[in-house]
Amino acid sequence: MASDKDEIQRIRTITWEDPKISARDVSSVSGLNYLKAIKDGKISQPPIARLVGYRIVEVENGTAVFQIEPGEYLYNPFSTVHGGILSTLLDTSMTAAVLSTLPMGKSCSTLEIKVNFVRPVTDKTELIQCQAEVIHSGKRTATAFGKIFDDQDRLVAHGTGTWTIF
Repeated sequence: MASDKDEIQRIRTITWEDPKISARDVSSVSGLNYLKAIKDGKISQPPIARLVGYRIVEVENGTAVFQIEPGEYLYNPFSTVHGGILSTLLDTSMTAAVLSTLPMGKSCSTLEIKVNFVRPVTDKTELIQCQAEVIHSGKRTATAFGKIFDDQDRLVAHGTGTWTIF
């Protein structure tokens, strides 16, 4: 076991913009156009995206794809990416898929998600990608599923969830 003086200190600095500036004005932009503006860099990412390191790579009506480069700053005590990070990636991607179906005046919020972890992720994995798709979108609720794949196209985790529409 290494002593404290043998440890190399790592530093990660995060910057973000005022989230009120980039918050979605539900009355003036659809969910899909809002997400596309974030993807295209016209609107700042939310602070959580900067903190965790995920980004939108694709978004269309009813689908969304997000990516993250796993790093050891995301590790749990077992030297693998924390399951909460994978859950966050699933929740974010599935929420975006649902939001992409909503017109101006409508928004959504996660009611519940169920996550299954299939294999561990480490910083040796160069990239993980979550693909999400809406299963059903009604007047009051929506359901979606998501799958996370590693850089070798192996399934890492998958999940489903329910969103309230308001």
